[in-house]
Amino acid sequence: MAAQSDMDTPTAPLPTRRPSLLAHLRDNPVYDIAVVGGGATGLGVALDAASRGLKVVLVEAQDFAKGTSSRSTKLVHGGVRYLAQGNISLVREALRERSTLLHNAPHIAQALAFVIPAYRWWEAPFYGIGLTLYDLLAGKAGLGKTELLGRTETLDLLPGAQPHSLRGGVKYWDGQFDDARLALAIGRTAAQHGALLINYCRVERLNYDGGRINGLECVDTLTQTRYAIQTRCVINATGVWVDALREKDDAANPSGVHAPVKPMVAPSQGVHLVVDKSFLDADVALMVPKTSDGRVLFAVPWLGKVILGTTDTPSKDLALEPSPLKEEADFILGESARYLRKAPTRADVKSAWVGLRPLVKHHDDEGATQKLSREHTVIVSRSGLVTVTGGKWTTYRVMAEDVLNACMERGLVGAQTASRTAHLPLVGAPKSERNSTNSALCSEQGMHSYGTESAFLATLPGAMRWLAPGLSEAMVRFAARYEYATCVEDVLARRCRLLFLDAQLAAKVAPDVARILEGELSSSPNLEEFLQLGAHFLRVP
Repeated sequence: MAAQSDMDTPTAPLPTRRPSLLAHLRDNPVYDIAVVGGGATGLGVALDAASRGLKVVLVEAQDFAKGTSSRSTKLVHGGVRYLAQGNISLVREALRERSTLLHNAPHIAQALAFVIPAYRWWEAPFYGIGLTLYDLLAGKAGLGKTELLGRTETLDLLPGAQPHSLRGGVKYWDGQFDDARLALAIGRTAAQHGALLINYCRVERLNYDGGRINGLECVDTLTQTRYAIQTRCVINATGVWVDALREKDDAANPSGVHAPVKPMVAPSQGVHLVVDKSFLDADVALMVPKTSDGRVLFAVPWLGKVILGTTDTPSKDLALEPSPLKEEADFILGESARYLRKAPTRADVKSAWVGLRPLVKHHDDEGATQKLSREHTVIVSRSGLVTVTGGKWTTYRVMAEDVLNACMERGLVGAQTASRTAHLPLVGAPKSERNSTNSALCSEQGMHSYGTESAFLATLPGAMRWLAPGLSEAMVRFAARYEYATCVEDVLARRCRLLFLDAQLAAKVAPDVARILEGELSSSPNLEEFLQLGAHFLRVP
């Protein structure tokens, strides 16, 4: 008899109805740690702290992963580019974390093969040597062996690649994931360990006692109800917006000791254009390590489409919905035309989105910027505000661990326990490889990222009513009941990824999603606001 799988006996997930969460916040205002910011870093901190036994609350002014954390290139990687810079320690750490993430969330993150096409005689051996070192650094955590490919082998793997002058290629392995769904899994796992997470709850001010932080005040932006939280440890994990809370801390601190707040972050925006899968026509990704102007270009298959990107443009605009610049779109489309057999145009773009990266500024004694780094930084202000920024999705877990260690070193939390997250499976992770295979059978219907929870999803009303490829009525209900969704955007942008894949199709199904949400929630699903956002995702300057 076959072993019984987790999917045979579905159990109900932890409910996330907003009224009960806010009632809990009102009735239980005292916490060991309050995290501000519900992106990768903040959610990671909440999980690390809660799994250590600390009482944790996390508040996010928008939705979880609304900003940078839902707008990555969807890669779980060790950082091939950092290898070229000689930053071996950062690469080794990221490769270790890549393995940890794929192990803890196999339903959301998987291995993916990449091919670098070689159009000059020296490219294949040159990149092959570097990627072999990449394999050596990964050690037992490697996902596959780097291979040198001939011209025919390269075109077999990448039939959509430009064949003219192609000499061969290099195949190597990294990881791929669904960033917004990973954020949700981290947050929901934190909730399973007792953390209270509330989205659409904005911090208005920090409170002090004798010059030290002892809490904060926040407002539910959907009802305008105010709440007071008592805690002696506040974590500022607001990504590219960390300097705003640092300035608020400095201005409001009643101790009388004020110093100019030097900005920590120099934002950089990365643009991604999504086109039909026919432009790549492959299950592997195409990677160009050095374009005509020295940048990196990816063409990555993702959820039935292809992501083209990305750019790295300094930005002073911290808009919630940043816009791509004309020159950024020109770069991506122009370089794609050089490496793809079928050149994409603006008319082919199904969705265009921008992520703001928090590049960390490092200051010398005079305050001059010395360098920008993707590595994370943790600092503690005079009042005890702990700020963390920088880093990348792959290393979110060690960032969180560093934050908690800094809190313990400063005496901001009483617990002196070690992190438990290195071997902590996330919500939906199968308990065995056998169950992982069963879960993967749902992949064609867009249910693979639910993992073992896909069985419970099948018990909800509308399980067989499909609104669009990869989106059923039951998924909308599941998002409202168990995934903190409050509006159409939450569902179509981050609980499922339709807005990021095909903005026109997302707008078409939005009224159906709104009707389902109206039956599930007591608040407006904000349909009109979503339709305006959908038009924004279709705009390619």
